[in-house]
Amino acid sequence: MPFTSNDSTTSSSPVLTRESLRPDCGNCFALCCTALGFSRSTDFAIDKPAGTPCQNLDSDFSCTIHDSLRPRGFRGCTVFDCFGAGQNVSQNLFHGISWKAEPETTKDMFGAFKVVRQLHEMLWYLTEATTRTFDPNTSNQANDLRTAIETAMDDPQQVLALDLGEMHTQVRSVLMGVSEEVRSSYLATGDDHLDAALVPGADLMGKEMISQSLCGADLRGAYLIATDLRGCDLSGADLLGADLRDARLEGADLSKALYLTQAQLNAAQGDARTLLPSDLESPPHWFNNR
Repeated sequence: MPFTSNDSTTSSSPVLTRESLRPDCGNCFALCCTALGFSRSTDFAIDKPAGTPCQNLDSDFSCTIHDSLRPRGFRGCTVFDCFGAGQNVSQNLFHGISWKAEPETTKDMFGAFKVVRQLHEMLWYLTEATTRTFDPNTSNQANDLRTAIETAMDDPQQVLALDLGEMHTQVRSVLMGVSEEVRSSYLATGDDHLDAALVPGADLMGKEMISQSLCGADLRGAYLIATDLRGCDLSGADLLGADLRDARLEGADLSKALYLTQAQLNAAQGDARTLLPSDLESPPHWFNNR
């Protein structure tokens, strides 16, 4: 079903900022540590099937190795971001009653978390889209979608029955439109001789691109694993879904990059000279011994 409104002039959403889209682990029933699964790899020291508690989970839903996740082989845990879905599902959809207290809710709670996380991620991007577009109609369109997503999270069964594919399609259309608008404004300044390799989904793994101007580049879904972006200017660059694992961002300017997330920064390497958007922060490992 479509999630659009005929009255875009009066649309509003409770998610006017990104504050409610940040993880609040103290108000979550460890849903990322239980509902999701992972395989043993460089990011996870063990195998854990989806729907089972992690072996490091304590009885109060806290992590027993939280302060040493990276050295213990659980770097993937430090990168993950639920966009605030955990506390929304735990406290709102399931009224603060845990899956331990009511085991019969476990399946629905875990299933709802997986859906709501995607919805919250969409809200993260749409919130930015409303501030980056110059077109009032596009801003209204983004606001309509934000309101529709909020309304869709009224109860667990409604969440589980949601047509995520349709929602993704509508959100993607708005985000791509805003991206083109923003990127064009940078390219129009004369910085239009970007490398032909800078395209959506590009494989730039390990490539050395030190101090290049990447203003307005469309790097949506690009593979930037271990790419050396030190000193690069990424103003207006679309980083939606770009893989920044171990990317070198020391001294880079991402303060006006488009669709950047905390999870992407958590997976990358940077330093005190890396410029970030005001609502994102430098991960602790940027300043600690790795």
